[in-house]
Amino acid sequence: MMRYSQKMDDEIKCKAKGKVVAISISREKGVSKENVYNVKVLKNYGIEGDAHAGHWHRQISFLDTDTLKMVQNRLGRKILPGELAENITVDVSLSDVKVGDIMIAGQCVFEVTQIGKKCHSGCAIFKKIGDCEMRKRGIFARVLKGGLLHIGDEVIVLDRL
Repeated sequence: MMRYSQKMDDEIKCKAKGKVVAISISREKGVSKENVYNVKVLKNYGIEGDAHAGHWHRQISFLDTDTLKMVQNRLGRKILPGELAENITVDVSLSDVKVGDIMIAGQCVFEVTQIGKKCHSGCAIFKKIGDCEMRKRGIFARVLKGGLLHIGDEVIVLDRL
């Protein structure tokens, strides 16, 4: 007879594993974020103290370091984590992530709800960079399970349930 955990392993496929390389928050929307070492993530809300937190489908945002490198190459200067207004920067490619996928980071569990977004008018990031990668490559999620999240925590991306 198959154990429960073996059955789960057969049904849920890991798409990617990596680490949290930066955590960034801001008190207002549309600006670069400040880097912090850890945050408290609240279920069905987002990061405590972040402007994007709330009872909606884009409670938290992710970008991968590949995106930061791409923008760096295009601009010819270093792009810091949080400069593109993402909350969580990870060292694993997010290019294969789909809506409905599950992301586990630290004590937290997220469900991907949207990929990319419309850039609002007057976006400080667009004005500063000349483009907005969040509208093309940003991963937005809602918080299924809250907890503490630290730089260096493992990130696991699972196929949608």
